[in-house]
Amino acid sequence: MNSTTPSNKILIVEDEQDVVDMLTLNLKKAGGFVVSTAADGAAGLKKAREELPALIILDLMLPKMPGLEVCKVLKNDGATRHIPIIMLTAKAEEVDRIVGLEFGADDYVTKPFSPREIVLRIKAIMRRGKGEGAPDEKMTLGPITVDPARHHVTVDGKAVRLTTVEYKLLSMLMLRRGRVQSRDRLLNEVWGYESLIDTRTVDTHVRRLRKKLGKAADAIETVRGFGYRLLES
Repeated sequence: MNSTTPSNKILIVEDEQDVVDMLTLNLKKAGGFVVSTAADGAAGLKKAREELPALIILDLMLPKMPGLEVCKVLKNDGATRHIPIIMLTAKAEEVDRIVGLEFGADDYVTKPFSPREIVLRIKAIMRRGKGEGAPDEKMTLGPITVDPARHHVTVDGKAVRLTTVEYKLLSMLMLRRGRVQSRDRLLNEVWGYESLIDTRTVDTHVRRLRKKLGKAADAIETVRGFGYRLLES
């Protein structure tokens, strides 16, 4: 009997059984994943807390408890905050999708979707969680300090709580301070995506990061039509 650890468990919270079956089949074919499922939001929240999976695939439209509420609760709980969440959304759920990203979800996939695409996104997020490409030494710019050894960010000495994506995004901008980073490059290096997808994902996370940095938010400059840059002074 093979051992099951949180490092390879994917929790699917979805009430459409055909979607669950398709995701389960493709994740098992991809190899290395153990799949757990829940058919409503309340059950999904309970399983997430009990199992602490490596990643959660979360539908927005769920019975008993909406996906947005599940996401919000998980990202405000210290025990589950670190778990990456990929939201499944319908095309008409644009506002909910943006709110989900602002609550701390790592990514979204719009239905109908390619099973291969979602498997690639999951693998990219899992690689990112292992810290590939992350800087090693403490970095300081004005009031902002990023300490990779402690996975810790401060502004004027006060701790700032960031999601995994926000932390990686800030680290990449700090590492390349003064240089413009295109949205496509940030998608590739922060999210791990090789192909072009909706770059609004980047914009939403930058907006949320700025809000958390408070008075230091102006350090992140928008380069219109291209991307972002962390100002050196």
